[in-house]
Amino acid sequence: MRLAITGAEGQLGRSLQQVFAAQEMLLLDLPPWDITSEETISFLVRWAPDLVIHAAAMTDVDGCERDPDAAFSVNGQGTRKVALACQRCKATMVCISTDYVFEGTKDEPYLESDEPHPINIYGESKLEGERHVQELLRHYYIVRTAWLYGPGGRNFVEKVLQLAEERPELHYVVTEVGSPTYTRDLAEGISRLVRHPQYGIYHLTNEGSCSRYEFARAILDLGGRGEFPLYPAESYPRLAKPPPHAVLANIRAAKLGIRLRPWPEALVAYFQERSDG
Repeated sequence: MRLAITGAEGQLGRSLQQVFAAQEMLLLDLPPWDITSEETISFLVRWAPDLVIHAAAMTDVDGCERDPDAAFSVNGQGTRKVALACQRCKATMVCISTDYVFEGTKDEPYLESDEPHPINIYGESKLEGERHVQELLRHYYIVRTAWLYGPGGRNFVEKVLQLAEERPELHYVVTEVGSPTYTRDLAEGISRLVRHPQYGIYHLTNEGSCSRYEFARAILDLGGRGEFPLYPAESYPRLAKPPPHAVLANIRAAKLGIRLRPWPEALVAYFQERSDG
């Protein structure tokens, strides 16, 4: 199989490279490959992959709020261009999306069939990308995930550990709940999913959920900072409003036998990989 990965040097992209190591791969990332440029899209079409995993995105949530034009250019129109490339070379597309397409006011986990209602620019731009994929392609998987962390990137885990070195105490909210997801587990789930020609929207996160405060507590404990002062907060100032409770229910992938392990187990595995590396 010929596989192209956009955002190949990001956290998920690196995990995908490991999981799909046996495949012939085209790796696209900045620089020099920009998914918003016709040069990149034309090159992708000429390479003629069988599968494109589109992990490239503008993921700085507050940055999207500051620069909506850039967010929609990358997450909306950039995704449209990748989908058009897949259409031209008859490739199947995996589009990585987010829990931020939901408003986060539902008491229960969101189903794949629930109607999205994003409450910030990042979520709106990612939803625009989803809709371009649905309009342009028949052979696609939209994979919504959440709270990604993995080797080689800036993520919540590394941020908590860094701040614990710099500050006397930390405060994290109990009012934002989601499912931390290890990129290695997500990449393996995607590798299993694409073996099934049952296209559409899927929710793939590590199982279970927690607040940002609970996640930070687990990170500090595993990082050898169990005694570090950490306090719960009700809110904190930020430009973009996050969905307060955007837990994703894995219904469709579970029917195919694809589930990701509970998030506390995945976090332990990440720390093991981190220490081994």
